[in-house]
Amino acid sequence: MTATRVGSIKKYFAKLPEPRVRGRTRHRLLDIVVLAICGVIANCDDWSDIVLFARKREAWFRRFLALPNGIPSHDTFERVFAQLDPCAFERCCIAWLQAVAGLLGLGHIAIDGKTLCGSAASTLGPLHLVSAWATQANLTLGQVAVEGKSNEITAIPQLLALLDLKGALVTIDAMGCQTAIAQAIVEGGGDYVLTVKGNQEHLLADIQSTVERALDGDLPADVVESYSTTECAHGRQEERSYVVIHDVEGIRDQEAWAHLTTVGMCYRERTVAGKTSTEVSYFIGSRRRMKVRKYARVLRDHWGIENNLHWQLDISFGEDASRIQERHAAENFALLRRLALGLLKQNPTKQSIARKRKEAALDSRFLEEILAGTTNVEKV
Repeated sequence: MTATRVGSIKKYFAKLPEPRVRGRTRHRLLDIVVLAICGVIANCDDWSDIVLFARKREAWFRRFLALPNGIPSHDTFERVFAQLDPCAFERCCIAWLQAVAGLLGLGHIAIDGKTLCGSAASTLGPLHLVSAWATQANLTLGQVAVEGKSNEITAIPQLLALLDLKGALVTIDAMGCQTAIAQAIVEGGGDYVLTVKGNQEHLLADIQSTVERALDGDLPADVVESYSTTECAHGRQEERSYVVIHDVEGIRDQEAWAHLTTVGMCYRERTVAGKTSTEVSYFIGSRRRMKVRKYARVLRDHWGIENNLHWQLDISFGEDASRIQERHAAENFALLRRLALGLLKQNPTKQSIARKRKEAALDSRFLEEILAGTTNVEKV
């Protein structure tokens, strides 16, 4: 992948609203934000880690930060990020990431939720974040915080409103299979592929009936496509069979689903250590005449949000182990992790994310490459 220049931090964070009382601050907001971003990239998983890293690298930071009163304390970081408006901070973070993503193209956007288990407090349940993930660019495009997984239905429209959906293909699991969500995607200029389960009982029954008719040869051949794949790796064999039907005449209330053009099925058979399991899933789509191979790739890539985002956040960033409970602080630190992960994934070095974080902590030149895409950090 061609190296891309992210641009200066100042350009994207200079307009971040100052949450503190004017005249009573000892540290610049921009300095605090830059220290936090660099710290999280460089293997820091809490405020105290960030302070330790910043103090050890203070001479390097002074090359491009003012730091009029030295390195802030961990209490200062905690207070500032607890006061910082997550929506404003997210706009800055996403603008910086999209400086890279805009060059790569968004294409497929996967939307899914993740619970921050360690954020639960005595009076509050754990924070749940719904994220939009650009599967081709490997970048988080936005997140919305809700209290509990059941509120994803209300969070997804808020998240869609933050995104530029023109030309994008949006995939969501069954929780997001709602007529209003399909309408919002289409109105934003995108298309959708939505997984269908029992929460849409009539729709599921109609898709199953349509697929049965297709398999029995009762539908015109030109509206039915099929495709199969077989994968063998790590002692596991997985076979996937897809059926896509470009005919929705058998779907009741089809007009309620904006631009509905396609229904389909994916059958999975997995054999591990001699034991075989099967799974069948159904879906609907709005993109006209998208080929079955593309549906297969998109459905498979959707779960990349689990492996490339959620798994990385837990394993490489220790997100589930984080005990930050104050809501704004927890949400903002989650943004820092997603920003750091996106930047680390843009670096072409053939190393794991965890190892890249360690190298960034040990080698300031590598951290500069992560920040700017070159060997130089712009003065902020």
